Amino acid sequence: MDLNLKNKIVVVSGSAGKEGSIGETIINRLADEGAIPVLLDRNARGFAYAEKLQQRGIDSLFVQTDVTDPVEIENAVLQIAAKYGRIDAVINNVGVNDGAGLDSSYEDFMNSLKLNVVSYFLLVKYALPYLKESKGNILNIGSKVALTGQGGTSGYAAAKGGVLGLTREWAVDLIQYGIRSNAIIIAESYTPAYEDWIKTLPDGETVLNKINKSIPLESRMTKTEEIADTALFIISEKSSHTTGQFVFVDGGYVHLDRALISDVN
Repeated sequence: MDLNLKNKIVVVSGSAGKEGSIGETIINRLADEGAIPVLLDRNARGFAYAEKLQQRGIDSLFVQTDVTDPVEIENAVLQIAAKYGRIDAVINNVGVNDGAGLDSSYEDFMNSLKLNVVSYFLLVKYALPYLKESKGNILNIGSKVALTGQGGTSGYAAAKGGVLGLTREWAVDLIQYGIRSNAIIIAESYTPAYEDWIKTLPDGETVLNKINKSIPLESRMTKTEEIADTALFIISEKSSHTTGQFVFVDGGYVHLDRALISDVN
């Protein structure tokens, strides 16, 4: 299916994770569709990612940015606007389940909010004039933790709850400009960060097997490619009348009857 994303300027935050991460997968899927991914991340590996895209003939750009710093985000957007003159979509993809729980300090809790939700606000705030011109759209990457809780991660849970609130608020706020705002909610996806966490556990394989069995559809984790493909569909014209929606790409993890799970031990 041609999603009509060719030459669209799509800004993706948190897009310089390890190969196979959600952000890295999204930028490559965008390139496959002929879109122009603009990478925002604090990790310098984004330079190599942008270079690879340029070698494919994609006029990509990486702006190394601390997304917890409002000045850096504003400057990044100005740099993007100077190069391309427009922004067609923003995908807020930053997310670190940092374990800032009730026993954490005030500073750790606030830092979790700054990274996981305030950065979303700031990127949209500064990109908004360009989104108004293009009648572009916003896609926020959310987490099931906002709805189910997890334990031991108050900062991340609060932030991801805020992400869903902002998604609906922006859908209302920006409807007058023809700007759509949606969110994807992810449950369990085997990203490099997830793999790193599993490796820290003494019984990692047992834990991984139990998690897989807890997912109703096919007893497996969601692939990052499945998340990326859904993201591209939502920001495309093929979803032109979809706004204020939470799209669950989770194999039924959040909503389906637990009776579907025969054995989680």
